[in-house]
Amino acid sequence: MNVALPGLVAVVVLAGTPLAAEEQWVTYEGGEGPGRGRHVVLVSGDEEYRSEEALPMLGRILAVRHGFQCTVLFAVNPETGEIDPGNRSNIPGLHLLAGADMLVIATRFRELPDEQMKFIVDFVNSGKPILGLRTATHAFSYDQNKDSHYVRFDWRSKDWPGGFGKQVLGETWVAHHGAHGKESTHGVVNRELADHPILKGVEEIWGPTDVYTVGRLPDDAKVLVHGQVLAGMKPSDPPNDSKPLMPLVWTRTFTGEKGQPARVIATTMGASVDLENEGLRRLLVNAVYWGLGMEDRIPARADVACVGEYQPTDFGFGTFQKGVKPSDHRIVR
Repeated sequence: MNVALPGLVAVVVLAGTPLAAEEQWVTYEGGEGPGRGRHVVLVSGDEEYRSEEALPMLGRILAVRHGFQCTVLFAVNPETGEIDPGNRSNIPGLHLLAGADMLVIATRFRELPDEQMKFIVDFVNSGKPILGLRTATHAFSYDQNKDSHYVRFDWRSKDWPGGFGKQVLGETWVAHHGAHGKESTHGVVNRELADHPILKGVEEIWGPTDVYTVGRLPDDAKVLVHGQVLAGMKPSDPPNDSKPLMPLVWTRTFTGEKGQPARVIATTMGASVDLENEGLRRLLVNAVYWGLGMEDRIPARADVACVGEYQPTDFGFGTFQKGVKPSDHRIVR
C-alpha cells in the first residue's frame, strides 16, 4: 500500500522509535501550510467501517495539503504487528496524545487497557478539540474489565449516562435510522447555520452508509447538517420521506474534569467509502481548522484532493485488508 508520489517529502516518521523497529503507527509530517506546527492524532479502530483506511487518507490530506503534522493510530495485533480492527484491546501510540493539539477518533466498542486508555481520558479532559466520526458515538465498551478506572466511558454507562459518546460528543449508539446497506445518506445543510466556517466551500454531501438515529442532543449542540435517508444506494436516489431528518453533523462544547472547555465536532458519517465524497472531505478538513480555533484560516474552497490512490474497501464485518501493517500506509518518494 506504499504510495509513490512525485515531489512529495517522505512523510512517515516513527515517533520515539528507531527506523529499524517495527512501526506500529504512521506519522505524516506537515509541510508548508496554515497547519504547520499543529499536531493532529487520528485514532482508528472499528470492525466495520474501515477507519483504518479512512483516517490515513484524511491524515495525508491534512498534512500534504494543509501543513498539519498527522499521526494515525491503528488497532494492532501485538503478535503479528498487523492492523487488526477485530483486536479491541490494543492501539499502540496513544501516548502521543500527550503532545497533540487535536484528536480525531473513529473507534468502535474498544476496551483498552488502562495504561492506554489513560491518554485518551487525559486528552478528553484537557480542553483540546475533538472530532468524532461515525462509530465514535459508541467508541468504548467494557465487557471484560468491569473494574477499569475508565468503565464510565462505556457507551451503555449508567453512572456517566451514555459514556464518552453521549457526554463528550453528544450522543451514544441508538439505532440505524436508514436501512443498513440499502439506504444511503444525503446531507442537508441547516440554512440557519449555512455561514458556519465548517461549511465553507462545502457543496454536495453524500455517502453510502446509512443515517444513524440521533435522539436529543445537548442544549448547546448546533446541528450544521441533517441526514436525509435516500431510498437506495446512489446519490440520485429519491428521499425516503417516511423517515424524518436526523442530525448528521453538529458542534458543541465539552468541559472536562480540569474545567477547560473544548470544541467538539461530531458526525455520524465517516466510513472509508464516505470519504470518496469531496463535500465530506472538505467538511472534515474545515472541522479540524475550526476545532483548533483557526477558522480565519479556512480557505474559501479547501484543497481536499486525495493524496495518492484511494480505493477504499466497502464497509462490512470481515472486509478489512488482511496482512497490512501500519508502515504500509506510508508515503514515499
